[in-house]
Amino acid sequence: MAPTENIRPPKSLDTMPFNKLLEDYEFTIARTSEERNRALFLRHEVFLQEFNYEMTEDQTKNFEIDDYDTTSIHCLIEHKRSGMLAGCMRLVMPSADTSSKLSKLPVEIQGDGKLNHDTFHPGLMPKQQTCEVSRLAISRRFRARQKTDTPVDNAADGKKFTLEEEKTFPLIAIGLFLCTYSLVGLSKKRHVFAMMDARLPRLLALSGFYFTKVSEAIEYHGSRYAFYIDHTKAEKEMHKDLMPFYLHIKQTLAPQLEELLAAQETSAVN
Repeated sequence: MAPTENIRPPKSLDTMPFNKLLEDYEFTIARTSEERNRALFLRHEVFLQEFNYEMTEDQTKNFEIDDYDTTSIHCLIEHKRSGMLAGCMRLVMPSADTSSKLSKLPVEIQGDGKLNHDTFHPGLMPKQQTCEVSRLAISRRFRARQKTDTPVDNAADGKKFTLEEEKTFPLIAIGLFLCTYSLVGLSKKRHVFAMMDARLPRLLALSGFYFTKVSEAIEYHGSRYAFYIDHTKAEKEMHKDLMPFYLHIKQTLAPQLEELLAAQETSAVN
C-alpha cells in the first residue's frame, strides 16, 4: 500500500457528496492491456517519481510493475470530464499452482517471519478464498486541496477543476476501496489481507472498514504492518451511508468482471 499521504479520507461521511462522486467518475476494471497500462503508469508516477520508492519498473514505458500484476484484477477510477485517471488499486489472487511463487500473497513474502496472528494467517486459510488489496495510488492532481474561492489550474495539462469537483477528492480513496471490496465479493473471496502503515486502518475505520493487525512491523518502503479483514463481516459493518454506493459500484463492476474472466478463459484455451 502507498503511504497515508497518498490518500485524503474525509473526516466525516455525513456531508460528503457521494452522488457527485458517481456523477463525476467512472469505475472500471482493466479488461485490456491498454487499461492496465494506465494503472501501471500512474503507479510509476506516484510511487517512483513522487515518493522515490525503489520498486521494479519498466523504464522504457514508465510503468511500475511486479509479477503479481498478471494474477491481479486492476480497478480504475477515471474523472469523466477531464478523462484523467484519478486513482487505481489492485486485487491480488494467489495462483493455484503451488509450485509457483505467485501461489503466496505478496504479504506472505514481504512479511516472512513477521506474521504473528494465530488465526488470521494466509497460510492457514483456504487459498481459493484469500486475496490481497495493494497498490493504492491516487494521482497528485486529485489530492491537492486548494484554499481559494476560484477554480485552480492543478492539472499539468492546464485542465482546471471546479470547487465542486474538488469536494469529491477525499472520496476517491473510499471509492477505490469500495471497488476492490466489490470485486472481493464478486470473486467469491472472503479473507482479505493488506500491508499498510498503522495510520491508514484508523482512517478507514471511519468508513466502517475495521482491520485487524496480524504482524510485527515490516520494513517495506517505511514501517508497515500486515492487516486482515473478513469481507463478510466488513459488508455488515460498512458505514450505512456507503452501502447504496457500494451496491451501485458492485452492480457496475459485475458485468465487467464477467467479461474479463471470459476473455481470460478464452485466452487460456487458445
